[in-house]
Order: sequence, then C-alpha cells, then structure tokens
Amino acid sequence: MDPVADMLVIIKNGYLAKKTEVLVPSSRFKFEIAKLLEKEKFVNEVSKKDSKILVKLTYEGKDPKITQIKKVSKLGLRIYTKAKNIKKIKGGRGLTIISTSQGVMSGQEAKTKKLGGEIICHVY
Repeated sequence: MDPVADMLVIIKNGYLAKKTEVLVPSSRFKFEIAKLLEKEKFVNEVSKKDSKILVKLTYEGKDPKITQIKKVSKLGLRIYTKAKNIKKIKGGRGLTIISTSQGVMSGQEAKTKKLGGEIICHVY
C-alpha cells in the first residue's frame, strides 16, 4: 500500500478520534509533507521521535482543523499538472500539496514560482 496515503489516513483518523497527537512511520518525504501541513497551520507541531514522526493535531474549538484529506496521485496512476493549471481548493481555505523539482510545496507557492509537478493530495 501507499505509505503517504497511510500517513494521511493516520492523521485524518486521529482528528476523527479527537486525539491530540499521532505517530506516523518516518521517511524524509512524509516529514516534508508533515512540515508543510505545520507551516500552513493544519497541524500544530511536527517533530521526529525515534523512527517515527510525531504530529500534534490542532482544533478550532471542538472542530478539527482538517475535515478532509483526498489523495490525488496513487501508486498506479500519477497525476501531474502545470503551474498555470493549479486551482484553489475551497476558495483558498484548502491546500494542494505538490511535489516539484524543488521539493514539496503548497499549490500556491508552486504557482508563484511557476513550477508544475505531481499533485500529492488536497487538504481542507
């Protein structure tokens, strides 16, 4: 199974179970995605703990900050896009995570740098 999809499901299920933190198996790529979620304020804090990634979840009152995570590229079907085709998610309240030649970045950042790449997921 797809390790990135597993990480996203672990975070989503952590929010649904009202947990304050979750542990995700570590890899450099997953850590970059988690750091981007932290930078965009979808999770509270991200750190490495042994061979795992510790993700502290954030809530708005009692509501989870992330309500939906949709994996776009899958193992059998990669989805690529050009910079001009990157769209806003939920009127700009969501986040598109894109893997570009310069690393993992948000869709808005990739669009301003005029970089296309593989669409990893949509978060809102």
